[in-house]
Amino acid sequence: MTAVELLRIEGVTKAYPGVVANSDVSFTIHEGEVHALLGENGAGKSTLVKMIYGLVKPDQGRMTWQGAPYAPAKPSAARASGVAMVFQHFSLFEALNVAENVALGMETPPPMRELAAKIRAVSEHYGLPLDPARMVGDLSAGERQRVEIIRCLLQSPKLLIMDEPTSVLTPQEVDILFRTLRQLKEAGTSILYISHKLEEIRALCDEATILRRGKVVGSCTPRDATAREMAEMMVGATITPPERRVGEKGPVALGVSDLSVASPIPFGTSLKSVSFTVAKGEVLGIAGVAGNGQDELLLALSGEIRTEGDRVRIHSQPVGDLGPVERRRAGLVAAPEERLGHAAAPNMSLTENAFLSGVVRQGLASSGFIDWGKTENFAKSIIETFDVRTPGTHVAARALSGGNLQKFVVGRELLQDPEVIVINQPTWGVDAAAAASIRQAILDRAAAGAAVVVISQDLDELLEISDSFAALNEGRLTRPRPVEGLTIDEIGLMMGGAHGMEVAHHVG
Repeated sequence: MTAVELLRIEGVTKAYPGVVANSDVSFTIHEGEVHALLGENGAGKSTLVKMIYGLVKPDQGRMTWQGAPYAPAKPSAARASGVAMVFQHFSLFEALNVAENVALGMETPPPMRELAAKIRAVSEHYGLPLDPARMVGDLSAGERQRVEIIRCLLQSPKLLIMDEPTSVLTPQEVDILFRTLRQLKEAGTSILYISHKLEEIRALCDEATILRRGKVVGSCTPRDATAREMAEMMVGATITPPERRVGEKGPVALGVSDLSVASPIPFGTSLKSVSFTVAKGEVLGIAGVAGNGQDELLLALSGEIRTEGDRVRIHSQPVGDLGPVERRRAGLVAAPEERLGHAAAPNMSLTENAFLSGVVRQGLASSGFIDWGKTENFAKSIIETFDVRTPGTHVAARALSGGNLQKFVVGRELLQDPEVIVINQPTWGVDAAAAASIRQAILDRAAAGAAVVVISQDLDELLEISDSFAALNEGRLTRPRPVEGLTIDEIGLMMGGAHGMEVAHHVG
């Protein structure tokens, strides 16, 4: 049977000052096809899907939808044609319930009772059950994603665009999502799927288009290619997996005992009796679905939340009453998950952002005056060492792609010769080559004697670089266990809240 063409993109080009985001891009999506869009950070994926969704207008080229010219002037026009999009960053209001959030995304929402019934029916039909009356602030990250997906499915889309949809899900939730996407495919819906998780692409997608620096450099059938082959097509080079240097672990550098902290974040998760230690040269991986206390743990360790007494210790010295600057002086650096606004000031240049966290350990100020030459050299060293794609150090943080800003933020911390490192989501939204280099840099710091805590929702990442593993669920941390011998199923249960399972594992 001949595949029916849904969306054809021909010679599409989009340029911004100083950068060509897309150059002569052409590919086709057929009805009932799951089509992957692959590329490293800054390859042009986001710009391309924004053009399909009516957020950006192409400079050149054309698009056709079911054989007719297609040029949506705004997202509502794209939605009217049958295009829906689930963004990487959720656009939900936590103080409203599920039905109210769904209504906000509709041009002409029906009466609330009728909408609630539709949400129940559609969510159950696709195996993504949702209670329309629940407050979004009380939902897990996986449930919030369901709200976004159901909001799209209520439009009965012909094309569903999904950007990094599994970054906040447990392995069990990924299975549920994939069942839903396959169900949609069987019903004739096309899916344009963006992800850096290449094994997922292999399991789910029928075709893949690969972008590199704004251009299409190839296509493949994912199930017939290895993850490594696809990654190397994306970057145009051989990728070397991170190499672990096994060495003796030193004394405990970071100790946390019975740490309970009230969350300062609206609808956040308070920490409940968290205890662990990390030795010099050790990497502790902490997994957990988003919203289970990861942000609060980083705040408590970095000093942004003060903690009582000796609940947090660096080299056996209590640091609970020390703020971030004093903890940096004591040897601890931290990189939070939220890049813009927390890890980096959006409107400040990369030089200024280098100064913000590097001033103490890099000696970037003297007698109250900033040493701008030294600060700019520090920013340049971050850009060169971590291959940050940017025209220069003068560029504002907000002008970088998400992945390039991530490389800058993580590099800024790792280059400060830290003794204790706490990183939340080190490679989130980062392509395979950049992820490998960041992981290698983390392992190198551990090999040099740093104690490292990596908080991540990427289980493959944690299993690759961690010596020990724990999971956060509703603010509680499971007892750390050696990574060796852990299965994905066990990890999924730990992330889902089976706090007694590690005990059962040892008893059995």
